[in-house]
Amino acid sequence: MPNQHVVPRGSEWAVKGEGNSRVTVVTNTKQEAIDRAREISKNQGTELVIHNRNGQISQKDSHGHDPYPPKG
Repeated sequence: MPNQHVVPRGSEWAVKGEGNSRVTVVTNTKQEAIDRAREISKNQGTELVIHNRNGQISQKDSHGHDPYPPKG
């Protein structure tokens, strides 16, 4: 399963599976895209990768099988 990326797309935001040429969904706000991508990545057990407007990665959120889960 590919990681899910939240990326800028013009004035909108898109959710795109890593390695896919087509986007999964386009939203008006970054938060909407993050929410949709988080749902997908949780369902697939993949990583969520959030990009800034300039394309740089700003945050990662793993929903897969973490080999080093937090203790507590």
